[in-house]
Amino acid sequence: MGVRTANVKDGDIGQTLESLAATIHGRWDHDPAQSYTSKLLNGEEDELLKKLAEESSEVIMACKDRDHDHIRYEMGDVLYHLLVTAERYGVTLPELAGELNARMH
Repeated sequence: MGVRTANVKDGDIGQTLESLAATIHGRWDHDPAQSYTSKLLNGEEDELLKKLAEESSEVIMACKDRDHDHIRYEMGDVLYHLLVTAERYGVTLPELAGELNARMH
């Protein structure tokens, strides 16, 4: 479990996801030794996939503990790793939004 984030304030999820996705997209050409995101984008496929599974499990455990702040923290980790996964495999946020929108009808 990571250190909990202090002073969390509500934000605009769409704007936050778009900004984070843009930052992730820009990490392709960074040195993997200097950028964790670049390491996930350019490194062994299994490293990213294992990390996604690990973070998902941590959300589950936080939910079992009914620890709101921990759940939020781990969900942030899952969303980050999902966005890295989307970038690595070429799934855009508009495409993902379309997928989710199609399921609401």
